Amino acid sequence: MQAAIETFALSKVFGEIQAVHDLTMSVGAGEMFGIVGPDGAGKTTTIRMLCGILAPTSGTAKVLGLDIIEESDRLKRQIGYLSQRFSLYGDLTVDENIEFFAGINGVDDFREQRDALLEFTRLTPFRDRLAEQLSGGMKQKLALACTLIHTPSVIFLDEPTTGVDPVSRRDFWKILQSLLKGGITIVMSTPYLDEAERCTRVALMNQGSAMKIDTPAGIKKAMRGEVCEIVCDGIREGFALLKVHPAVREVQAFGDRLNVIVDRAYEALPVVESALRTRGIRIATSRVIPPSLENVFISLLTHPVAGDAAA
Repeated sequence: MQAAIETFALSKVFGEIQAVHDLTMSVGAGEMFGIVGPDGAGKTTTIRMLCGILAPTSGTAKVLGLDIIEESDRLKRQIGYLSQRFSLYGDLTVDENIEFFAGINGVDDFREQRDALLEFTRLTPFRDRLAEQLSGGMKQKLALACTLIHTPSVIFLDEPTTGVDPVSRRDFWKILQSLLKGGITIVMSTPYLDEAERCTRVALMNQGSAMKIDTPAGIKKAMRGEVCEIVCDGIREGFALLKVHPAVREVQAFGDRLNVIVDRAYEALPVVESALRTRGIRIATSRVIPPSLENVFISLLTHPVAGDAAA
């Protein structure tokens, strides 16, 4: 697969803060690549460097074969960028916003493309509505249309579905899947691990470093141990008990359930259940489940392995 994006030891420092540290990765043309991590992981800084907005402190990167520093002006004409706080103009209509961004990107004959994008994002009935009167999900669709008006080859989306209702979020993903079929390369950051499952490959980031870069399936295979899901009362007490239990490698709490990581699930699960019941904790259900990206991410955060990150 031809690389659309390549980074080599890409780093960014703000004062004493290492925002991104030695990031080396490759994104194939036509791929949907997810950058996943909590606030402060370095997701936005990475995307802003790849867009040529921020200069790296060290390291290099190329997007579509263009150096992000030396050829940033050429690069910006070939990519689209939807930031966390995309600047729509509330006092302009949907049509006028797209026309404005077409002008910024030097697109003179934009009307046919605008009509196609409005149809694509299902915004045609709202083309005369002021942007400030749109719902959150519709604003994101309009922001995406503005990002696509100059027909970029690569688009960068910085947490595009944060704060968007579930229905609009689903519609937004349908649009992204359609874009992939058209051959566009998509790089998106997200704090949602369920969204990362939809990506071709994922970079799990924390504190500026990539802990793991692989397909979602490949990342799950890296899970050390097997996962038992236990729905029970007394989550905090059960967590504290199992955290030091000799049969347990690791325990993770999710609402009303515990994910207990053990070496051999079917042997360890009865032992774990017995320990909880002995403490007076009532178990509603228990089962062995496949590991999720969230399981792996938390495990890597709490039990990092040297040299585990791989591009």
